[in-house]
This record gives sequence, structure tokens and C-alpha cells, in this order.
Amino acid sequence: MSDILIHPLTQDAFAAFGDIITLKDSPDKLINQGLCGRHHDLAALDFGPDGSAGISLFDATPRSLPYRLELVERHPEGSQAFLPMTQNPFLVIVALDEDGTPGRPLAFCTAPGQGINFHPNVWHGVLTPLFAPGLFAVVDRIGNSANLEEYWFEHPFTVSGDTT
Repeated sequence: MSDILIHPLTQDAFAAFGDIITLKDSPDKLINQGLCGRHHDLAALDFGPDGSAGISLFDATPRSLPYRLELVERHPEGSQAFLPMTQNPFLVIVALDEDGTPGRPLAFCTAPGQGINFHPNVWHGVLTPLFAPGLFAVVDRIGNSANLEEYWFEHPFTVSGDTT
């Protein structure tokens, strides 16, 4: 198995794969009698011409490190946003496309409270919480066409590193 080290999630490192959904330094505007800061339009959501936005709840089993990465997937027809419903960090794995198959994966760990949005057609690992509960709100494409491709690695990777 080949090793992949975990890196902190930064917008520069993640830009080719999607958006980081997190609070800005200051809200775009105050609403609700000045008691709520609205941090507006934080991700480029895309549901394709025949899809619509759906909100689902995912309750994923936490994983431990080192993590055995055997599979990545992508959604060619729409983006997919993961919004943790806890302050626990989670593992984000992505790979650039190399002629229809994933290249060498990269691994990131979110900061507490960060969410992510995968752009359409981005190879990514499955939802990988590191702590219980693994509860996430997911905003993604709802439609009748197939919107999932999976790729199983011939040789799995081992993902390890510091998540603090």
C-alpha cells in the first residue's frame, strides 16, 4: 500500500476540487434585528440542466486512522456539499482526473465547523467522519439519470497523519 499524508484544508489547496464552506472574517450583512450575521453564497452549487437541489441527512460511521482508501467516486452531473452538524473535523479525500480515472489522491482534514462542496465530476473519497456522531446535511443533485461513478484502486492507499 502507498501512504497519503493528511494536510489541513485550505482554499488554495482545495480550489481545483471545490469550495470550502466556512464563516468569512465578517458577515456580508447583519439580519434578524442585527443579531445574525449572514455569510452569503459560500459555494458554487451546480445541479445540471435536468436536476434539482436536494437536502439529505447522512449519518456516517466514524473511521479511524490509519484509513484504508480503496474507492473514490464522482458525480458528473452535479455538485455535492457536505455540511457537518457537529464541530468535529472530518477527512476529505480528492484526486485530479487523469484521462477518466483518478490520479494520486490527496487527503485533507477540515477545521471544526468547516463544510465542503465538491464541484461536478471531481473524484473524491466517501464521507469520512473521524468522530461520532457522523451527522451531515448534504446538498446535492436530485434527478432521474445516473450521477455516480465509482473507481476501485488496484492497490489501496493508507491515509495517515495528524488531524489537529
